[in-house]
Amino acid sequence: MWYFTNDRPIYVQLIEQIGIRIVNGSYAPGEKLPSVRDMASEVGANPNTVQRAFSELERSGIISTQRTNGRFITEDKEMIAKMREDLAKEKIEEFIKVMKDFGYDAEEIAKVVANYAAGKEEA
Repeated sequence: MWYFTNDRPIYVQLIEQIGIRIVNGSYAPGEKLPSVRDMASEVGANPNTVQRAFSELERSGIISTQRTNGRFITEDKEMIAKMREDLAKEKIEEFIKVMKDFGYDAEEIAKVVANYAAGKEEA
């Protein structure tokens, strides 16, 4: 399922969501991506928006274009692992910032995370 919010440009969210699908294996290394038009139809976005997202992903090296064959996910597993780490780091930083805004300190944040990871819902 594709979902977009109004707080950031769609192409940025599309890059992130494609990245998530790459790192979680929904799009396998070497797999062909849908065409710009097909992807635009699938996600409910303008083809220019999808093209912009694809261009950014191509610039980063995570996808590549094979002239007449389309766009493909990199087969570089180290690059995919790095992307996974970068996405995780970004989400962790966002989470920690929000928790600090709520008044939690580092120790409290660690306790809350440990409890949730252990399946306990109370802090």
